[in-house]
Amino acid sequence: MRKALFDDLIASIKESGAIMRGEMKPSRVFKIDEPDVKKIRLQYGLSQDKFAAVVGISPGTLRGWEQKRRKPDGPARLLMSIVASHPEVLLDRFNVDEKKKRHIMKLAAAR
Repeated sequence: MRKALFDDLIASIKESGAIMRGEMKPSRVFKIDEPDVKKIRLQYGLSQDKFAAVVGISPGTLRGWEQKRRKPDGPARLLMSIVASHPEVLLDRFNVDEKKKRHIMKLAAAR
């Protein structure tokens, strides 16, 4: 490894240590909003059991998210984001009468 690259690597490691110790602020911060799972579920007018079945999680996991004891992370956070932003994805997963489907799509468009 060239000396200049090695020196840059060492400087980066020292900088990350200073950030972790609170001695320095990071140059940028990424903030991802927590999904409001209960609000998303209520948007669809589904019971906890039905919503959990549709998105492929256990009802206990859903209750934990809704009661803020736990929070979705990784793929689950992405799934909740997609379900909130693109209701047609979830509506295609189960049979919803057209009137309810139009109502849900209208609510989603208004957000």
